[in-house]
Amino acid sequence: MEHGTEAITRLFLQLGVILFAAKLAGEICERYLKVPSVLGELTAGIIIGPFALGGLDIPGLGSLFEHVESATAQGGFSIPVSDSLWSIAQVGSIILLFTAGLETDLRQFLRYAGPAAVVATGGVILPFVLGVAVTLALGFADSPSDPQALFIGAISTATSIGISVRVLGDLRRLDTPEGVTIIAAAVLDDVIGIIILTVVIGISVTSEFSASSVSLVALKTLGFWVALTGAGILLSKRISNILSSFQVSGATVALALGLAFFSGALAETFGLAMIIGAFSMGLALSGTELAHRLDGALRGVYAATVPIFFVVMGTLVDVTSLGNVWVFGLALTGVAIIGKVAGSGIPALFAGFNYQGSFRIGIGMLPRGEVALIMAGIGVSQGIIGSDLFSVSIIMTIVTTVLAPLVLSRSFSSTASGARVEELS
Repeated sequence: MEHGTEAITRLFLQLGVILFAAKLAGEICERYLKVPSVLGELTAGIIIGPFALGGLDIPGLGSLFEHVESATAQGGFSIPVSDSLWSIAQVGSIILLFTAGLETDLRQFLRYAGPAAVVATGGVILPFVLGVAVTLALGFADSPSDPQALFIGAISTATSIGISVRVLGDLRRLDTPEGVTIIAAAVLDDVIGIIILTVVIGISVTSEFSASSVSLVALKTLGFWVALTGAGILLSKRISNILSSFQVSGATVALALGLAFFSGALAETFGLAMIIGAFSMGLALSGTELAHRLDGALRGVYAATVPIFFVVMGTLVDVTSLGNVWVFGLALTGVAIIGKVAGSGIPALFAGFNYQGSFRIGIGMLPRGEVALIMAGIGVSQGIIGSDLFSVSIIMTIVTTVLAPLVLSRSFSSTASGARVEELS
């Protein structure tokens, strides 16, 4: 174990390489490949990680990433980066979800809550069932109550808020009935998905699977989320006024981030993932003047910290083990596509959309992106899954994240509305 100056020097070197690799890979993806930069950041992490170039011995330096016995090691799987780097990556995930909450239109979110709830429910149930089923069918779990099967089911429910917003924004379709419904449903999807993940973690820790224990965990986490979000909304104007009254340079941004970190820590204390606490605080503040002030101020912080999270997620992928899980990875990807497109698209037909609009919504809910990576990171750190299932999650995430923007762009090539009823137009 490294200590003192040597450990700090290595950490700074890693951060420097990570940021350069992230931005270079992101540039290539966005400029030349026309795919989201998150894919480049993830790929960069795989390339420079300890299982690839980062594990090679450099004369006079050693390897960039050493296999360390991290305090986050659980269940026989040790995260192959230092605790310091892992912690910095988690800061990036908090900022990512806090920013996503700030960028969500709360009024439109509430307006389309009905159709979105129908879409989100289908987009959770079918992918979860199919994820558990394929895990059992391929022998990676012994029973439906096996935490590994439940985890794969949970991660299959994820929808990338960030990627959906980015694609719809580029297409200028964010304010369409389909666009707003996709975003609102993606938010609900991830709240439900995180609750499911929290239940899975609780089952993994207690080794119990009963209706009463699951209901207790679900009610506890859902109750806390509703209470935190509700309290944030009620106090949002007061919070905005107080934070905006500070005149010292940078105080508004620093205090807002402090609220995000505090909400994340509070959520973790109540058994809910830190990222959902940060998102709830961002959502509560989204309609305030503070959100507009933070829009530009947070861009620099976001650009410098969020890519670190994605690259570090990439470093966890053991490229040498992918050969053993490709079949499972491709099978999971197939059911993940079917689960989202059918699970979200079919209910949309009964929520006021025509076939074209329902297809757009199904594809819009397809990308797993950063949300699946965050959930996968939680699964690894909690010891629910090992490197093999983490690699399976990465395969599914990459394919769905690349496929969704391509198909969604084509689905909006027609200017015809996807709304079937007057109220949604």
